[in-house]
Amino acid sequence: MYDVKKTIEKQRDFFDTGKTKDVSFRIAKLNLLRDTIKKYEGDIIAALKFDLNKAPFEAYETEVGIVLEEIRYTIKHISNWARPKRIKTPVIHFLSSSYIYREPYGSVLIMSPWNYPFQLAVVPLIGAIAAGNCSIVKPSEYSFRTSEIIEKIISEIFDESFVAVVRGGREANKRLLDEKFDYIFFTGSPQAGKIVMESASKHLTPVTLELGGKSPCIVDETANVKLAAKRIVWGKFLNAGQTCVAPDYLLVHRSVKDELISEMKNCIKVFYGNNPAANDDYPKIINQKHFERLSGLMKSGRVVTGGQSNEKTRQIAPTILEGITWESDVMQEEIFGPLLPIMEFEDLNDALDMVNRHPKPLAFYFFTTSKKNEVHAIRRASFGGGCINDTIIHLSNSNLPFGGVGESGMGQYHGKGSYDTFTHKKSIIKKSNLLDVPLRYPPFRNHLGLLKKIMG
Repeated sequence: MYDVKKTIEKQRDFFDTGKTKDVSFRIAKLNLLRDTIKKYEGDIIAALKFDLNKAPFEAYETEVGIVLEEIRYTIKHISNWARPKRIKTPVIHFLSSSYIYREPYGSVLIMSPWNYPFQLAVVPLIGAIAAGNCSIVKPSEYSFRTSEIIEKIISEIFDESFVAVVRGGREANKRLLDEKFDYIFFTGSPQAGKIVMESASKHLTPVTLELGGKSPCIVDETANVKLAAKRIVWGKFLNAGQTCVAPDYLLVHRSVKDELISEMKNCIKVFYGNNPAANDDYPKIINQKHFERLSGLMKSGRVVTGGQSNEKTRQIAPTILEGITWESDVMQEEIFGPLLPIMEFEDLNDALDMVNRHPKPLAFYFFTTSKKNEVHAIRRASFGGGCINDTIIHLSNSNLPFGGVGESGMGQYHGKGSYDTFTHKKSIIKKSNLLDVPLRYPPFRNHLGLLKKIMG
């Protein structure tokens, strides 16, 4: 059995040497990680094909490419991020200067899921390395082959005193969560997130939780319906719907509903052919348990298109469901699969009220050509992040922090957001010795009036 405690002790000893606080050390390690990922690019893509049946293009687009771009962006900006920042100082602290210094937490735990098994393990690791931490990465065993290649890459280039990989299922998760880390970064379901947060609370360990939820997609009567259909179908059925920010359900204005459905049917056919469940480039459901769960949810409404499945390959065709209410089984949980329930509305406020009556989603998508409606929707709905007139793409911009709110998570990452997550801000005031204003010292005499003038 892997000795987690011993690895954490090694990481604490290495962290105490101060080597990871050297920015040039961090850059060198990120360059090494990038070069090794490129070296094993074919193996990574093959592993993703085995685990999820991802086509090479989709595997590079959503996993390898995003990771390489994140490394490039981080290396470019890390020196500036790590530099102490001078901050304005109030006049009451005359002859002082104020600074924010960044410091890494120490040894951090990164727990990643199976749906984007390479990207969601390595992108947070990039942030942890950039910030100067040591890390233990715990990939999902559901995506077994991808976990193997992650372990191979990391063990080849990093000593476990700096970055280690721990493999295994629930027992491994439990052993890790029983230990004291300096920070925990978790991506997964809200149910598992509660377990992680409860375990972290025993050690007062700070956490970032990237969870999920039922992310809405609203199409109003002004939308470019043809383009909306294409972008919704792409975002929803990417990775066979096994995406935490996939549109989970569709709220469509009654006047454009039929047109939108018709266009979506056409897009599904163009993208995936007449029989998507037999398309070798169309991803599969991760395991039999989830395949059976999704097959059951399909009975929640009337199948408008799709509905076919291949139990042998665990592929489920892109499926649109009508006749759905908020009480339907498919609306009681995050779908995390290629099923898209559709409901209609007549007034935008009614649609936004529906969204706001439920837990805050990780993502929010709105298709409109009305600036007024766009601004109104962004202000009224609470969500982690999202897009206007597109889906998914907001998380591929390293300049935008990504994360949830409420039950969809806490904390953010990507780009500088990752660096901020994995560093602590130390606030410092440096006082001059040239002058010591006696105002603050007792006896106070008639100082109060002067103090009010300065601080009022």
